Amino acid sequence: MITLSNGIRFRFVAASGALGNNGLGWPVERILGFFSKRLFDPSLFLTFAKTFTYDPRKGNFRWYNPLGCIKFIGDGVVNAYGLTNIGRKRWCKRYGRLLNSKNNPVAVSISGNPEELREMAIMLNDFDCVAVEINGSCPNDGSSLLEKAKLAVRSVEAVKAVTRFPIVFKWSVAQRDIAETAVREMAGLVDASAINSVPWSLIFSDKASPLAHLGGGGVSGKIAQPFTWGMARLLKNISDIPVIVPGAWDYSDIAIMEEIGDAVSFASVFMRYPWRPTCFVRRDMAE
Repeated sequence: MITLSNGIRFRFVAASGALGNNGLGWPVERILGFFSKRLFDPSLFLTFAKTFTYDPRKGNFRWYNPLGCIKFIGDGVVNAYGLTNIGRKRWCKRYGRLLNSKNNPVAVSISGNPEELREMAIMLNDFDCVAVEINGSCPNDGSSLLEKAKLAVRSVEAVKAVTRFPIVFKWSVAQRDIAETAVREMAGLVDASAINSVPWSLIFSDKASPLAHLGGGGVSGKIAQPFTWGMARLLKNISDIPVIVPGAWDYSDIAIMEEIGDAVSFASVFMRYPWRPTCFVRRDMAE
């Protein structure tokens, strides 16, 4: 269980992008929820809305071919979405007004350099979200994960100076070495650490990605657990900052993940089996 500095408490998370741009679900998920709350109920999770950036970003997603940048691989998913989004101004107009923390608590995810993050954090103060996630680790936007990691502390300080919300910082397994130092410097500045999908090349060094033409993509799901859970253990061991453990895929994962860290995150399982997270959480609550 994690308790944010504003009093919000949670055990279960819907990771950034799993439930769309406003945390209420993609169309398929909303259809499930329309027929039965027992199959899809976003109110059971602290939901992280899909990451947006300072300016609009074309990325790799195309509405006419939604699976063109997403591929299912065994017990997992590889995606090269590339942070496709409409930018801060249109996001605030289109999605910000829909946020309602009483009905569905939503954290907002942002990505950019420290100056851009500061400006976006100021804009978000006008909306009813419960936290701000700094996505400092997207593997699909063409920039260096190591260079992003070097800006991690500056990014957190820039947002902390202007936001009225708790901060979550999202790391990559590829940033492990820098994270060991930076996460200690974030003590007192962030309320939790999260972990992103794993760059394809770290898991399959000798195998071409089905999304190689888009840069390879990031791997998530059960197949990525040895990497992301290892990162979660590292973050937990070197700091008192609570850790959101990623990659729940099967019901049995929940108990293991709560031994590793402080909250359980569902991500790509929503794409593959959109009913599983709600069913798992309801089963856990019943037991």
